[in-house]
Amino acid sequence: MISIARVVRSPAIARAVRGLSVSAVHRDQQPARDNAHDESTTHFGFKTVPSDMKESLVRGVFSSVASSYDVMNDAMSMGVHRLWKDHFIRKMAPQPGAKLLDVAGGTGDITQRFLEYQDRVNGDSTSSVHMLDINPEMLAEGERRFADSAWVHDGRIAFTVGNAEHLESIPDETFDAYSIAFGIRNCTRPEQVVREAYRVLKPGGRFMCLEFSRVENPVLAAIYDFHSFNVIPRLGEAIAGDRASYEYLVESIRKFPAQNEFAQIIRDAGFTTIGKGYENLTFGTVAIHTGYKF
Repeated sequence: MISIARVVRSPAIARAVRGLSVSAVHRDQQPARDNAHDESTTHFGFKTVPSDMKESLVRGVFSSVASSYDVMNDAMSMGVHRLWKDHFIRKMAPQPGAKLLDVAGGTGDITQRFLEYQDRVNGDSTSSVHMLDINPEMLAEGERRFADSAWVHDGRIAFTVGNAEHLESIPDETFDAYSIAFGIRNCTRPEQVVREAYRVLKPGGRFMCLEFSRVENPVLAAIYDFHSFNVIPRLGEAIAGDRASYEYLVESIRKFPAQNEFAQIIRDAGFTTIGKGYENLTFGTVAIHTGYKF
């Protein structure tokens, strides 16, 4: 567990939690569903916070890490995150002309892979991506990445700062596919995120989520926990100068529902799943969840 004193070592998080009483933020290592009956609070890592504060806390984390986010992903996963994302797009196998909503699109990894797949596999120059992220600094990294690309010049990428839980600016049944990679666990109400995904997808559309998950093998889980709680925060301190933000990111993984629980959340939103509804990668370190809107 980490204390409030350790959390506020990150200047961005310190600004967000300044003035918050200890009674409002406290240590909590119980599963997130234990507090599900009390919608006035939610988890921020291993702490319980007022629900209306989590958004600003998470924004502070990603504002702090935005410029080093891609480098840290390589360091934390030893580059394996690239293979996970490649497989994610191959599994999506988008059709020519598809319109993708890439939520928590951040620095653009999924968007780039989607458009490369369309260009290379489908020979398609009509597909497009709407990148949405709640954090302006993260989205700005994506905009810089694509600034000189033909995709932007041809109007195939749009950028919007927005909240995945409230997509009021997007009409019903707009997109063919919806992706969210390593983002939904940071949302205050994942159930609402999935319901909004269902709303904005066309009939026949596909919801796909790539997220850290649960390693079930106890030996591998112990190794994974050691890497997560001992190595990743130190890498964050060394590379990004921000240990506290990466402690939060590790803790947020442990608070996210297990694979079968999240698959049920997807079904409860109205999606149809095939089989168990997810595919584990790297022994369950991450999982790809898929739901179809029929």
